[in-house]
Amino acid sequence: MDFDFEKYKTQGIKVNYYYICKRKLWLYDRGICFEKNFDRVLQGKILHENAFQREEHKDMLIDEMIKIDIVSDDHIKEVKISSKMKTPDIMQLLYYLFYLKQLGINKKGTINYVKEKKVVEVELTEEDEKEIKSALINIRQILMMKKPPEVKKLPYCKKCAYYEFCYVKEVD
Repeated sequence: MDFDFEKYKTQGIKVNYYYICKRKLWLYDRGICFEKNFDRVLQGKILHENAFQREEHKDMLIDEMIKIDIVSDDHIKEVKISSKMKTPDIMQLLYYLFYLKQLGINKKGTINYVKEKKVVEVELTEEDEKEIKSALINIRQILMMKKPPEVKKLPYCKKCAYYEFCYVKEVD
């Protein structure tokens, strides 16, 4: 099966949100963003700005589509506060590796969980490529929906910037 990457490519944050919450993904895509003033997100931005200050190639924007935290000769690095959302973090990094591979660039990746002083090595496999392709197809289907996916109660909902939006009840 041929996969038309140009048709399905998206931002890395959307891949991350796909693995966190399909509703959050849809809302974010529509410009409904509650994260700008959310404490957890602000903490992450401050951490990101102060981490790895000696790195030369930080915040590399590629194709106006993906933004890689740090690029070195053989690795790309993502900087995260904690590993509480490990799967979405890994899938986002795998997507970046997949994206770069489509451009003819082969690298390995690491996720640097700064608060925990933990590093996770990530390499793109054929199986990962299949998963990424499937996720990109599903992301496109979700973003084409006229209405957001239904609320799905997840263990981390109460700590989400979208919590009040999703769970507010109208009073008659």
